[in-house]
Amino acid sequence: MHSTGVQWPEKMNRRQIILSLFAPALLASAGAAFTDKEASDDSIYDHVKRRLANDPDVKGGALEIDVKQGVVTLRGTVETDKQRQKAEKLAKKITGVKRVVNELKLSRK
Repeated sequence: MHSTGVQWPEKMNRRQIILSLFAPALLASAGAAFTDKEASDDSIYDHVKRRLANDPDVKGGALEIDVKQGVVTLRGTVETDKQRQKAEKLAKKITGVKRVVNELKLSRK
């Protein structure tokens, strides 16, 4: 008989089989839970602030941003409804954001 170099365990008990099948899923879910906890309100604030300030349409450097338990509130004034909608859309895309409360107002010229 030709040897392949792979060594198989003599016998795996039921517990070992179950662990080998579910361990990758358990590790993945634990990693996802850890990632959610990493997104603190401060880090969410920083990401939203940078994203809005750097966007050529929104130009949101002067907007007020408040974050509490993953809920982002946007306040301030923008020139167009397109800017208002895009600011909300950009904020929603940030990791850890659960909801966006858009209180942006349109400027009256």
